[in-house]
Amino acid sequence: MASAAEQLAANLNFSAFSKAEDLKKRIWFTLGALLVYRLGTYIPMPGINPDALAQAFSQQSSGILGLFNMFSGGAIERMAIFALGIMPYISASIIIQLMTSVVPSLETLKKEGEQGRKVINQYTRYGTVLLATVQAYGIAAGLESQPGIVVDPSWFFRVSAVITLVGGTMFLMWLGEQITARGIGNGISLIIFAGIVANLPSAIANLLELGRTGALSTAIILLVIVVAITCIAGIVFFERAQRRLLIQYPKRQVGNRMFQGDTSHLPLKLNTSGVIPPIFASSLLLLPVTVANFTDTTQLPAWATTVVASLGHGQPLYMFLYAALIAFFAFFYTAVVFSPKDTADNLKKHGGFIPGIRPGERTADYIDYVLTRITVIGAIYLVVICLLPEFLISAAGIPFYLGGTSLLIVVSVTMDTVAQVQGHLLAHQYEGLVKKAKLRGGRRGGK
Repeated sequence: MASAAEQLAANLNFSAFSKAEDLKKRIWFTLGALLVYRLGTYIPMPGINPDALAQAFSQQSSGILGLFNMFSGGAIERMAIFALGIMPYISASIIIQLMTSVVPSLETLKKEGEQGRKVINQYTRYGTVLLATVQAYGIAAGLESQPGIVVDPSWFFRVSAVITLVGGTMFLMWLGEQITARGIGNGISLIIFAGIVANLPSAIANLLELGRTGALSTAIILLVIVVAITCIAGIVFFERAQRRLLIQYPKRQVGNRMFQGDTSHLPLKLNTSGVIPPIFASSLLLLPVTVANFTDTTQLPAWATTVVASLGHGQPLYMFLYAALIAFFAFFYTAVVFSPKDTADNLKKHGGFIPGIRPGERTADYIDYVLTRITVIGAIYLVVICLLPEFLISAAGIPFYLGGTSLLIVVSVTMDTVAQVQGHLLAHQYEGLVKKAKLRGGRRGGK
């Protein structure tokens, strides 16, 4: 039976949206913020030769730069002020999350509620500045090592590049927080979403152009479309899938009245780790290729050249390691973000229990047992979604990257954004019902 919220959501229509003035302001603010972000991806960093940069990037696009360029909306290939994108902030957030599991002081802050969360967010910002500074200096030094890209290689260029790129990342971090607070939520995710979606029209146009010139057959193009639709449908199904554990609360007595015990559910998502596993796996696998491209291949030993060649897109070793790393990070990150012991302790504190399972340690073991088994299915789902486009790219010889990671991010963020909009509409409609009820009560009292 559908819940009252689900029934109310089903009754939402365009008229409800047209009356939600606050929601419309939030949407316009979000669109304006994303427009500012897109404009920033076209403002070049000072001291760069665009022609030499474009030629050098075309040789490195198959490595980690190509992956980060996709997440930054093309800012890296133009070496814009937002070239670092929001990735340093995401990396810092993940590092802080990992540290909360091993550092007692951070673990204590995590349990202190809102005040602890603010302190952890401040540590995340400091980590973002540190990571962005290291990455910006690495980019500046790498650009100077390539002949012709930097107009005047010097310490002045390195310092200005670091200030520009770090400032761009900090501005994006602030912009994402503003979208979360004053927009429709998920600010950081929406920035990544906008960067990926911005490249989709050109990718589709290139695919159609290859079909028109005969470089790709009509059957291959149709197969690409079918695979994309299948992946989207699979992502929607599995991202919504969850295992619900029945939670019961005992009867309670208030005064002379005995209240029946309540029941609820503990939802365990099939894919608790989200899009982190494919991003981490791609970054680790593409790092050796990128380092090799910046190195003179004649100076590399024979075994290193063989390994780098085996890690290319479509190679068996790349496919195997990609699948293994995705599965590993799916389990690893799930263990980081979800603690069965803390969940069991919270249930015990509030008097809840799983029928047939003793509260406390036995409940934690049971939740861990269920979570481990559904994470196996979630890891298989991520591997299939991410490897299916890889096999298609390799077999069909498609000359541009159309990965499952980008598709996973786009569909997941779209689903979250739709849920946020529905939540705002529900809140607006609920406030309207409360106002009408108060108005009717006032009229009756006046009579």
